[in-house]
Amino acid sequence: MVPEARNLLGRETSPYLLQHADNPVHWRPWGQAALAEAVALNRPILLSVGYASCHWCHVMAHESFEDAETAAVMNARFVNIKVDREERPDIDQIYMAALHAMGEQGGWPLTMFLTPDGAPFWGGTYFPPEPRWGRPSFRQVLENAADAWDEQHEMVTKNPVVMRRALEQMAAIAPGALPVPATLDEVATHLLWVVDTAHGGLRGAPKFPNPPTFCFLWQNACRTGARDGKDAVHLLLERMSQGGIYDHLGGGYARYSTDEVWLVPHFEKMLYDNAQILELLALAHADRPSTLYLLRATETVGWMDREMTAATDPVGFAAFAASQDADSEGEEGKFYVWTEAEVDALLGADADAFKAAYDVTAGGNWEGYTILRRIAPAGAASAEAVLDRCRLALFSARTGRVRPGRDDKVLADWNGLAIAALARAAVVFGQPIWLERAIAAFEFVIRQMATGDGRVQHAWRLGRMTAAGLLEDQAAMARAALALFEATGDVARLQQAVALAEAALRYFGDAEGAFYTTAQDAVDVPLGPSARPRIGDDHATPSGNGMMAEVFARLFHLTGTDVWRERAEAVLRAFTGQRAALTGRPGLLVAADLLAEGAVVVVTGPAGDPCAAALCHVALANPDGAVCLLRVPDPAAIPAGHPAHGKAAPRDGGSAAYVCRGGVCSLPVQGAAELAVALRRG
Repeated sequence: MVPEARNLLGRETSPYLLQHADNPVHWRPWGQAALAEAVALNRPILLSVGYASCHWCHVMAHESFEDAETAAVMNARFVNIKVDREERPDIDQIYMAALHAMGEQGGWPLTMFLTPDGAPFWGGTYFPPEPRWGRPSFRQVLENAADAWDEQHEMVTKNPVVMRRALEQMAAIAPGALPVPATLDEVATHLLWVVDTAHGGLRGAPKFPNPPTFCFLWQNACRTGARDGKDAVHLLLERMSQGGIYDHLGGGYARYSTDEVWLVPHFEKMLYDNAQILELLALAHADRPSTLYLLRATETVGWMDREMTAATDPVGFAAFAASQDADSEGEEGKFYVWTEAEVDALLGADADAFKAAYDVTAGGNWEGYTILRRIAPAGAASAEAVLDRCRLALFSARTGRVRPGRDDKVLADWNGLAIAALARAAVVFGQPIWLERAIAAFEFVIRQMATGDGRVQHAWRLGRMTAAGLLEDQAAMARAALALFEATGDVARLQQAVALAEAALRYFGDAEGAFYTTAQDAVDVPLGPSARPRIGDDHATPSGNGMMAEVFARLFHLTGTDVWRERAEAVLRAFTGQRAALTGRPGLLVAADLLAEGAVVVVTGPAGDPCAAALCHVALANPDGAVCLLRVPDPAAIPAGHPAHGKAAPRDGGSAAYVCRGGVCSLPVQGAAELAVALRRG
């Protein structure tokens, strides 16, 4: 096999891969062809993993991958493979786990050295072009890794054996008992202990939003009636929403803050963060209505619609893009920051009021510039109107700047998170158009990214599906389908959720109750079946297993079909054997609570009846995530296995709601206020 002595990334559609298409490095995309080339040449693989909006990925690219001398070493001694972690999170997960097993801290860019068959033998993250910060230069790393392969072959091949065993252990499940309330309380207590009670979020820096963790704390507080979990979520949302991590001009939250006070973000904006934060804003607003939550939700959805609409299909349905970059003109955050002189020139007489409210000073609050953050409390309506006018003026001026890049590929799992969040937020914030936007995104994914076997694929761009579907795609889209079913009553959405769940069982199930990340027919996953990951831990996004457990639990409550309860229990049991690990699996605990104590509100009555609509609104706008809604215009149509089956209609024949928990349903409830009381837990 004679390898092509050139960079092959120009054939790809991933914006991240295309960013490297002009590098002098002979990059290959991940796949069977690249792996076969390494085997044929008996040459080690240099694997570089990143994503389009990653600042340090750009830095390493400029310093090393664009350098001809560095590229010459890479081309002579390695088969070089570049991976977009958003397009292939399954590959990223495997090698990030290997890096952790080596005792190294993770991050991106991920730099791994592999044997020709894909087994890792050494790795790291960012390496500078020259030795600094106690780290060797990237060229030194290259030479050392290549020399080790050539001269210490036995040692280098021994390390992958150890790594394989470590990855196999990580892929193994540890079954246990179903979580009980005491288990949930124990985990909540531990997590609350590490909450930053001064600034919100978890203690320390850098500081991430951690939505799965705070979603669990919220739902557990709904169960117990204790306020501490809810207070932690309110504090998180309030501080983030006024901090520099939030874009006060264009809307949307950055990925994380480099400090503990939410001032200095890593400026990239991710769809998955904003989707999950939007859902938390809706829950928090349902609990304690807030002008701040309403503004941030409205602005964030505005950003999603205005700047993150990725593509529109021939029918007019549109999905969301993956991310916006941190950098523009080669500088991190340049698009977002201001000087005092710029603010003065643009705002004139209003400048002083704006500067006092948004921390604008002569010296700035970050490297001589100002990152806007709201430091003054809300004032009178007239004062806020002035600030609104100022923000609009700055936003208008900012449109003339060079914009950060956008990764406009469509990812099914991230769109699923956004769809579910929009469905809930549409009701809570009284914005029916957001529900229409959610439906449009769902229809795009189903029409453009579905396969003929019930699955959805993972990634789409420029009319091409570029990555096979993963567990998270099926789970997030099934969850989104259920959110749309409850919000609209459209039975087709329930059927779509069932189809996705069945496809997940068929292609990703492990016959022990849990699910693999990759499908059984995946052809380019390295290291063999024994290292095929089964993940219960949540990270920036919820795990596929956690979402599947939630989907099964919700299907059980909505249909009354016992097989869904059994499937939910099987997933939960698969990951509870290591009690200490449960703090990292809040999504599974949310599902456990939903399964054991969730309520289903069954609303009967003629379509279009105002009383039925009011009852549905109470259920959908409830702050407790463990509430489901089943609309059944005719009580006789309630499924036979459902606990509400056979319930007598009200004597007046009007609309009514039945609240069912633990297989027992209430008497008919006809008033919205009465239903809200009946839904309270704790």
